[in-house]
Amino acid sequence: MKSIIITNNPAVREKYRNVLFIDGSVEDTLIKVRDMVYQGYELVSHPLAASIRMMYSPYRSVILGRQEAKVDFLYAEIIEDSIIKYKRHTSHRKKDVTNSDDYQMIDLILLEAALSEQQITW
Repeated sequence: MKSIIITNNPAVREKYRNVLFIDGSVEDTLIKVRDMVYQGYELVSHPLAASIRMMYSPYRSVILGRQEAKVDFLYAEIIEDSIIKYKRHTSHRKKDVTNSDDYQMIDLILLEAALSEQQITW
């Protein structure tokens, strides 16, 4: 399966070629994922963070799969709900940019775990 990674994480951009880099926030990244899901792309990894603490990370990477001829409304519902939940959980708290390097590394590790699982699955 041909995948594309949507990310705002510079460490991911440096390591992988099949990346659409978003020069913006996590919310900008999620909005781009949503737009691509509405173009028919499959969600391969979940758009929300692995934990509440990671919700405050300034970086997010999401794997999308092949583009289908029609929109999968389950994927559309997942990304729409993810954007709402992200906004709800982060609206009252600032992103943690102090630990930016650590968050880049954690996001990269989580992405690589999802990619290795994807290879087994597909």
